[in-house]
Amino acid sequence: MGRQGKAKEIRRFLLATAPLMPGGLAAAAAAHFGITRQAAHRHLSDLVSEGVLIATGATRSREYRVAVIDQFTLNLNIDSHLEEDQVWQKDIKPHLDGVPDNVFRTLQYGFTEMLNNAKDHSGGNNSVIEFRRSAASVELWITDDGVGIFKKIQQALNLPDPRQSILELAKGKLTTDPQNHTGQGIFFTSRMFDRFVIFSGNLMFNHTQPDDDWLIEGRSPDQKGTTVILVTTMWSELTPKTVFDRYSDKEDYRFSKTHVPLSLAAFGSDQLVSRSQAKRVLARIDRFDEVILDFNNVEEIGQAFADEIFRVFARAHPHIKIITLHASPQIRQMISRAQLHETG
Repeated sequence: MGRQGKAKEIRRFLLATAPLMPGGLAAAAAAHFGITRQAAHRHLSDLVSEGVLIATGATRSREYRVAVIDQFTLNLNIDSHLEEDQVWQKDIKPHLDGVPDNVFRTLQYGFTEMLNNAKDHSGGNNSVIEFRRSAASVELWITDDGVGIFKKIQQALNLPDPRQSILELAKGKLTTDPQNHTGQGIFFTSRMFDRFVIFSGNLMFNHTQPDDDWLIEGRSPDQKGTTVILVTTMWSELTPKTVFDRYSDKEDYRFSKTHVPLSLAAFGSDQLVSRSQAKRVLARIDRFDEVILDFNNVEEIGQAFADEIFRVFARAHPHIKIITLHASPQIRQMISRAQLHETG
């Protein structure tokens, strides 16, 4: 990497790290790139001079934050006259001059999908759009005053716990209006952005890139309606097409593959041990040809859980390809035991 290339990487690192570590940026950059703190401070000074970063505090306790260069709030009525593409063209697009093409296309897809969801599914009367752009990222908040997405899914599927709604959303092909929607919007949107968040009721559904971390967290107090947050960095390499291709059949481009983060199936301190938990994981995945079961942040599973998926379900659905990801040695051992029992 040449000098200019390295300088670009250092600046990108500083912008990405500032929200997480405002008081230790120089030391973090020095350690990450093997440069002196003085060199890191020169990059910080350049970014401050350009107005990209804002510095506060004395030298030893100086902190940095990324400067917001554009922001606004938009209030909309949710009714039959609301057209998400027109809101995009009139109110959002003019504020995106100069963003990379893939970032623009990702924002267009995610914003129009999520605003359409609010229009068609929320049951609300109003929506508030919040837009924030910095040199590092673009952030969109889409809030409605409807019934709440997790509550609505819980009622539609007769689920005992609203947290199960989040697991179902993560699988894809979930909609409460199958006549007019395919249930693909949230599945794909949640995987296109560097950060995707849904607040509703007292729950938060959070997915972050590039660590591919999925979380369910409790919140207080309860929030009426739903808020969706879309965040993409200016250096994101994701595009709608790359995400579509990852989960589509190569021949007919059908949405044929799903990715199930199993950490969403374990609530609180629960372990994945029972057949009932396995059946919740397996609900509706017979709609796919290929299923990726992602064990990231799951340390172990029980014999009954493994047996239900890898022997009982696999035997009943031999046409469905089950792929495991991030399985620990203990989990691989449980899976092998279930499969061995099937062939034994």
